Amino acid sequence: MTSTSPKIVVIGSINMDLVVRCDSLPRPGETILAKSSEEVCGGKGANQAVAAARAGGHVTMIGRVGDDVFANRLLTNLTDEQICCEAVQTTTNCPSGMAIVAVEQSGQNSIMVVPGANARLGAHDVRAFRNVIAAADVVLLQLEIPMDTVAMAIQTARETGVRMILDPAPVPHKFPDDLFNVDVLCPNESEAAMLSGCPVETIEEAAVAADKLHQQSLRQVVVTLGDCGAMVSDGDSPSLINPFEVTAVDTTAAGDAFAGALAVRWAEGADFRNAVHFANAAGALAASREGAQPGMPTRAEIDAILKK
Repeated sequence: MTSTSPKIVVIGSINMDLVVRCDSLPRPGETILAKSSEEVCGGKGANQAVAAARAGGHVTMIGRVGDDVFANRLLTNLTDEQICCEAVQTTTNCPSGMAIVAVEQSGQNSIMVVPGANARLGAHDVRAFRNVIAAADVVLLQLEIPMDTVAMAIQTARETGVRMILDPAPVPHKFPDDLFNVDVLCPNESEAAMLSGCPVETIEEAAVAADKLHQQSLRQVVVTLGDCGAMVSDGDSPSLINPFEVTAVDTTAAGDAFAGALAVRWAEGADFRNAVHFANAAGALAASREGAQPGMPTRAEIDAILKK
């Protein structure tokens, strides 16, 4: 990171993931013995903050942790990644966000998310850090915090002239129209299908969905397609940005790696499609490694795969 690094503000969730591995997931009422457990720092907001920091951004996180045993570990993990946490507040008498993840031998999983302090991140917090947002080159958003908070972040960024990228995950049952008022919408296949009402099972269908979403007053849409690359719709004919070939090991946070890297490269002034190409490289590298935040690639690693 240098003094000229692009300024990225991430407004989103900070979780502790409790991962339990077992031979098979328990049936209702069944008690089983698990094979292992681990505590892993996560949350889509924090994941994308780490991705952006490693990709070369000067990252500030706006979020909340609780006053429980996980809070200090979550904050230390972010600061160790050179992420500014001055806008991460502690919520008293409240647990930090938590995800309980059961993973069976086949790779199938079952996840329960307890929002905790993430649910307390309110519109008033966004207003309190308006100056932080105004100083950013790009604001990065997801939907693991209240919709009203995201809407206020979009309004604030629009008023201060700051570009925004929204990763619309998890997609709510009713997607508020004001959340479409961002510069870039960045869904994966299933999210694009839910938002557009179109199936997204082929590259051709991804182009149709991306174009339909672009017509919702969106400036740019990029649908991530895993090992098929990414479909971009920005006013011209939708086009596919080719993927990088890797052996996938863990795709859990590939989308977060993509979003964080996209924010950085776009903020650096790259043409949008060039920025998507850069983000594809980051997502591919993340998918080739185990773990969410530990698997996020550095800028040197992204540049190296691009040179190949």
